[in-house]
Amino acid sequence: MIIALFPNTHKKLSEKITRDVAVFLKERGVTVVAEDPIAEFYGALPIADCPPENIDFSISLGGDGTILRLIHQHPHIQAPILAINLGSLGFMADIPVDNIYPSLENLLANRYKVQTRMMMDGETPQGTDFAVNEIVVHRAQNAGLIDLDIFVDNQYLNTFSADGVIISTPSGSTAYSLAAGGPILTPELNAFVITPICPHTISNKPIVLLPKHEIRVDYISTQQPIEVTYDGFNTHLLSTQESLYIKCSKQNFRLVTMPNHDYFSTLRSKLGWKGKLR
Repeated sequence: MIIALFPNTHKKLSEKITRDVAVFLKERGVTVVAEDPIAEFYGALPIADCPPENIDFSISLGGDGTILRLIHQHPHIQAPILAINLGSLGFMADIPVDNIYPSLENLLANRYKVQTRMMMDGETPQGTDFAVNEIVVHRAQNAGLIDLDIFVDNQYLNTFSADGVIISTPSGSTAYSLAAGGPILTPELNAFVITPICPHTISNKPIVLLPKHEIRVDYISTQQPIEVTYDGFNTHLLSTQESLYIKCSKQNFRLVTMPNHDYFSTLRSKLGWKGKLR
């Protein structure tokens, strides 16, 4: 078995935990690989020497941002991801530090499930890219609101006068979209959420669409170019009268979940919900 480790080197706990995880796995006969610049430091083999299709699992050690970085920087690695949370807020990375080794034991003993999650593709005149969480259209350097025409399968939906719009996947529904007032979608759903950012009219509400639809965003204001950002990693500029096209990606990503995984418990914990059964 080959497992790739992807630590967030900016997290204080990351260095020691990653070293310990590497030792734990190697003692059980697992071949451990890591990104070339850090592989030797963690006692792992360089990932460049391992064909991506030979990697059985990836282990992300950080938060949701670490998962996003892994997928964006290594899109050719299709192995399921076991996500260990070394931070505070994290909906995809939900394995806490005190449950690392029981989770690794379950992984090695085939006591786990794999959850497949949708991604989306975006296309602008500058090219194409993909997103795991969200594609954000934002006013960028413009001081005021911008006008965006939204079409669904070439049918006009609405014109948003706003700071921008967020088009998110279910995975991204608990990220920027949630902060902007969007709904929470359970990860098993396949759907888009369009959420306006600070719209001028309070009747402009989020809308949920099936993944079979293609979304078009036309920038119609005569102002400075705006930004189209994919998960906060890659950014394209969009000029007046240019369009962004979004559709469900043929690519997806897979998360490993443990037998005791409880998505709603994670929601209650991360969002600080205080309700209780009566």
